[in-house]
Amino acid sequence: MKIIKTKKKLRFWVFLRNMLIAIVALLVVWVIFSNIMTFYEKGKYPAIGQLVEVDGNNMHVYTKGNGDHTIVLLSGHGTAAPALDFEPLINEMAKNNKVVVIEPFGYGWSDITNKDRTVENIVAEIRTALKKLNIQGPYILMPHSISGIYSMYYANTYPEEVKAIIGIDPTLPKALKYFGETAPTMPQYFGYVAPTGIARLALYLTPDNFLPIAEEGTYSEENLDRTKAISAWKGNNRNVVSEANEIRSNINKTVDMKFPSNMPVLIFTTKKDRVTEEDKNLVTFYEAQLTNYPASKIVTLEGHHYLHWTRYKEMSKEISEFTESISLN
Repeated sequence: MKIIKTKKKLRFWVFLRNMLIAIVALLVVWVIFSNIMTFYEKGKYPAIGQLVEVDGNNMHVYTKGNGDHTIVLLSGHGTAAPALDFEPLINEMAKNNKVVVIEPFGYGWSDITNKDRTVENIVAEIRTALKKLNIQGPYILMPHSISGIYSMYYANTYPEEVKAIIGIDPTLPKALKYFGETAPTMPQYFGYVAPTGIARLALYLTPDNFLPIAEEGTYSEENLDRTKAISAWKGNNRNVVSEANEIRSNINKTVDMKFPSNMPVLIFTTKKDRVTEEDKNLVTFYEAQLTNYPASKIVTLEGHHYLHWTRYKEMSKEISEFTESISLN
């Protein structure tokens, strides 16, 4: 009887060992497959803009259109492919403006950097890319979400280079204190999501979670294919994780800043949002961030935090009126 029990235990441990070996083997095969696919896709989907060397790495910058105003689009945290994500809005604004999309390190076709994702480094990299490509200012900075913090720093540190600010539901430094919230963080191990192929697996299982929420036809099939590919390459890479974990520090560095009083500020925000017990909401918050410049205003629109996915035409119309007002003053 004892011998039988011993044999059963032995068989169990052999089975368990074989299962673990099989799982590890599958993981290794998947990682290899994912990296081969990444290599293939990078050849299939080359950068749509220009690659410029910044601090020893390549940064991707996409430009379209011409006009008296140069609008520099800055993406929100975790937007895998900014140049693709902003496409409908780019196409509208480029009819009358020069539109520039800076893809930060860790995003889109830009490389991954070893430099910390501090507000100082991010703004310095943006400025270097613009100067190396001879894109002349002063610029209209157009930040989405977390880039509002970088735009606040840019406008205060280099006011002569910034003509105006147009925010797309931007995160501004005083927001956490205003709403009584804490800065989000990301576990360091999230940085392995892309290189281990986990991002690609998630993409294959739930592809719609990686794509813009927009009406069919808003984005071309080629755009969506490229977006999915880049989401698999980059996912939550270490630069994205580092950026998330620098939010609190970056806010602390800029919390006492406000936009220069003579700078036009246009802010797009959603109509429906959280309301605190003190009746605080995004509109009341942004109202306190506006400057006294005559053209400064808030425009509320129905839609997602990524308003440019669906409201790009209304936004472009408002932007045209805003830039015309700037030109007249």
